[in-house]
Amino acid sequence: MTARTLALVSILVAGLSWVGTAFATNAAAPLHVSVTVDRTTVRTSVGRTFVFRTRITNDVPRTSPRLVAHLNVLSLEPGTYVDPEDWSSDRTRYLGALRPGRTTVVEWPVKAVNSGSIGLYVAVLPQNGASVPPTTGPAVHAEIARRSTLDSSGVLPLALGIPSLLAALALVVRLNRRRR
Repeated sequence: MTARTLALVSILVAGLSWVGTAFATNAAAPLHVSVTVDRTTVRTSVGRTFVFRTRITNDVPRTSPRLVAHLNVLSLEPGTYVDPEDWSSDRTRYLGALRPGRTTVVEWPVKAVNSGSIGLYVAVLPQNGASVPPTTGPAVHAEIARRSTLDSSGVLPLALGIPSLLAALALVVRLNRRRR
């Protein structure tokens, strides 16, 4: 093999290596979308439903792949079990492709199931399953207060009325027995 042939083979190998790297890098290129939320804190109580919105924007001058957005729910406190399906039955949204600079808004209705400090965030991935890091928006911090199941308002009429009604009924029964 001559020096010239050896040089050409080296250039060819280097070129193929660069092309392979370019394709591998392109396959794992990050998704160029941004995710924002309309609020980052929520204060509510157990049993109540709240809604937050995400804006997903294509930030590059080419159409995005078809996208999937997924709502994630987790406890920010140890020892609190969270089943995301209890919080929202509609946690995955198929968005389609976004044209350059376009935005789509997604509403996420969430029912507060547990009390405590809960984190919610949305992750966006390409629907084609490409191995890229997900794009996530800021977390929404939900402070869920315990809700008392006893409502003391209106208890006084019941507390006085039921015994009074029973006493009146007993009196009527006694009077009816005496008349016989």
